[in-house]
Amino acid sequence: MHTNDDVVKSLINPKSNNEPIVIEGFDKNELLNFLKSMIKIRLVETKLASGRKDGFIGGPVHLGVGQEAVAVGVSYSLTNSDKVFGAHRSHSHILALGTDVRKLFAEILGKNTGLSKGMGGSMHLVDESVGFYGSVPIVAGTIPLAVGAGMASRLQNTSNIAIAYLGDGACEEGVFHESLNLARIQKDPVIFVVENNMFASHMYWDQRQPSARMSRFAEANSIPYKIVDGNNVVSIANDSKMLIERARSGSGPALLEVFTYRWYGHVDWRDDIDVGVCRSLADVNDWKLKDPIKRLFLAMQKENIISTEMYEKIISDYQKEIDNAWKQAINDPYPEPDELKRRVYKNV
Repeated sequence: MHTNDDVVKSLINPKSNNEPIVIEGFDKNELLNFLKSMIKIRLVETKLASGRKDGFIGGPVHLGVGQEAVAVGVSYSLTNSDKVFGAHRSHSHILALGTDVRKLFAEILGKNTGLSKGMGGSMHLVDESVGFYGSVPIVAGTIPLAVGAGMASRLQNTSNIAIAYLGDGACEEGVFHESLNLARIQKDPVIFVVENNMFASHMYWDQRQPSARMSRFAEANSIPYKIVDGNNVVSIANDSKMLIERARSGSGPALLEVFTYRWYGHVDWRDDIDVGVCRSLADVNDWKLKDPIKRLFLAMQKENIISTEMYEKIISDYQKEIDNAWKQAINDPYPEPDELKRRVYKNV
């Protein structure tokens, strides 16, 4: 019988879990939607990486290329009335919910047509129309907000739940532990989704923690949890659905720990193989073989759900759509200078 530590040891091994995934239990349309959503997120973030590198984007962008399966799998069981909170690496979270790509680009470019009229940038995203209620650069800053949203849902007797996306680094913040405790005591419908990519910003987990497994903190608070391969969108969709349905039924919080890996470094387009510890180009390349998009595509191809030609057309169509959205956002106007006061301060 495999223990949790055995499972984690396999999931963090760069050379394991790179085969096509098992896709039983989902129909063709669901699988195609998973694939399309991950491709769209990948292409958007790749465009942002090049935009930042080429100087079009003034502020930093924290990219999650390689981690697309997490947000896509979790979003499968969400509704627009649920409340989702991100961190500082949240492009995938808001895109998986269906935000407008042009508005996202415009926001990151500081344009007047952005999601927050250009006032937020990459790390202060919000789109209530799709259920995304905010991301912040403050590590662990949105975790208690998600607990508050879950508490409000419980008090109002609705079926809505809250999602708190966080990284392994945020598990070292005190407010994370306070939030777990409060959510458990109050039985608030909130799911803590830990995207464990093992580095926090630049330091590998074994330099910071006695264990790579952050779900041990759920155990300490008697909170149910699941550990899942973060590059397997079907497993994520299955496990998150179970925890979300449990929360909707009034059974309280849960934690989903997904082990994944960001292909880029902590910020912008660089690999960061010369920063921090235990990150090598060989490991990055091994993790790219675990590509969640490729693993799903190969599984679908094996079952004759999709052909190489169909796959390439999906990529081509999305690339055209994203290139067009980028061009429009580039040409959109910046806010007038005096808009800053009016949008930040009342009655100015």
